Amino acid sequence: MNPDMRGIESMAINRIDISRPMGKVVMLQGTGSSVGKSLLVTGFCRVFAQDGFRVSPFKAQNMSRNSGVTPDGLEIGRAQVAQAHAAGIEPEVEMNPVLIKPEGNATAQLVSMGKMAGQLHAYEYMTRRVALWQNIKDSLDALRSRFDIVVIEGAGSPAEINLRAGDIVNMAVALYADAPVFIIGDIDKGGVFASLYGTNALISDEERALVNGFIINKFRGDAGLLDSGLEQLKQLTGVPVIGVVPYLTDVYVPEEDAPVEARRSDSGDGDEHVDVAVIGLPRIANFDEFDPLARIGGVRLRYVREATDFGDPDLVILPGSKVTVADLDWVRSSGIEGRIRRHLWNGRALMGICGGLQMLGHTIRDPLGIESDRPEVPGLGILDVETEFVGEKVTVRTDASVVSETGLLAGASGMKVSGYEIHVGVSGSGGGSRTALKSVTADRAVGYLDIAGRVFGTYVHDLFKNEDFAECVVDNLARMKGIERTPESEPFSQDAEFDKLAGHVRRHIDFRTVYDSMGLAVR
Repeated sequence: MNPDMRGIESMAINRIDISRPMGKVVMLQGTGSSVGKSLLVTGFCRVFAQDGFRVSPFKAQNMSRNSGVTPDGLEIGRAQVAQAHAAGIEPEVEMNPVLIKPEGNATAQLVSMGKMAGQLHAYEYMTRRVALWQNIKDSLDALRSRFDIVVIEGAGSPAEINLRAGDIVNMAVALYADAPVFIIGDIDKGGVFASLYGTNALISDEERALVNGFIINKFRGDAGLLDSGLEQLKQLTGVPVIGVVPYLTDVYVPEEDAPVEARRSDSGDGDEHVDVAVIGLPRIANFDEFDPLARIGGVRLRYVREATDFGDPDLVILPGSKVTVADLDWVRSSGIEGRIRRHLWNGRALMGICGGLQMLGHTIRDPLGIESDRPEVPGLGILDVETEFVGEKVTVRTDASVVSETGLLAGASGMKVSGYEIHVGVSGSGGGSRTALKSVTADRAVGYLDIAGRVFGTYVHDLFKNEDFAECVVDNLARMKGIERTPESEPFSQDAEFDKLAGHVRRHIDFRTVYDSMGLAVR
């Protein structure tokens, strides 16, 4: 067995309940990446939960920089965390046993059964496949032993003929579970009929027998115009289209790889708004945590990828990064650093989350060569903290308390917030910054503020999902700008967003066919 796998290979087996029959399965695959698989799986989970079933999501292998933490401190894909919440349950490591977090063109960090398992080079993938595949099967079995329905998500396309020999996430999973498969195509990209036909044609006869239907996603316009094409596609493949799903733009649900450009908000155009600019780092991680800001009245959320787009924001956020040092180099070479310094000179606010916090400090030390071959790299020197990368990754859910009463956090002292941490760096104050956020459970600093109260850095993700905290920060930004804002009459509700998504997919997908494919009667 690969040494990276020892000690974690039997976790799923230990959770199998042999006293009950195995749950049903249904699988959503796609003609390619970003066709909407994650969002539709989230919708399916919510529909089944609303119909009274105990349901779990499952994705054998995720390739994404966006991740979350389970209650027991294990790391899985961010989309599976959202899908579990849509199902009304807490996320578990079995829902995503293999997570690959890209670092460069040919390297990635491997997370197996929720734990960091070293660096994975492209050429090594096949040698680790056997151990990973066993974890995948055990995890799926464990979920099926405890849930009525498991909604399985594929990755990319099952028809990548150069990768099929090493498949552990698409048709290999469907065959193992004997799962009915529905293939999703993205009509917004164009060529959806060719994509669906070609995907069906390139898989094997045994795999094709599992395909129960096609779903056309992201449609705009009159669906009646597709009727002749839908009929011809069925005649050519023998597979019916069970749904044409209109493009959905007004629902906020965390997705795996949704582009940051699609997450911006132009709410409150003009001078009477709070302008928040998130730096679109090349290796940005967990960018969906800023979505709640886009739902606050009078806030404009946007992403900045070039110095020329920097503008004159009220708050700049340096987000999390999968490779902090490389993204710090980009901040310098792109001209963003100069814009940030001018922004601070003008008395504006700055925030760093996780990797962003590390960039704000004086020094990043990496004696073990975890991220690069440079043992020490100077940070931006804006916040008086020092960071050192260590071998053990911190993955924990965090309850914290605000212990500051100035600047960005004025009026927040004593406020309780919840979030999660995922980082390999350990940071501490050099004396010129003060603790602003303190972990309640671990009694340690997890956030720092400069003396003026305008620069805040923290390791805690998802802070803006704490409504009181988000409103307080926005109110303080408005006060600093000298404007007044009216709070939203109805606060953001993630459950309401899940229900909106479920209603949308119910209206446009034939769930009778979905239930029939699993041998379940419609309730």
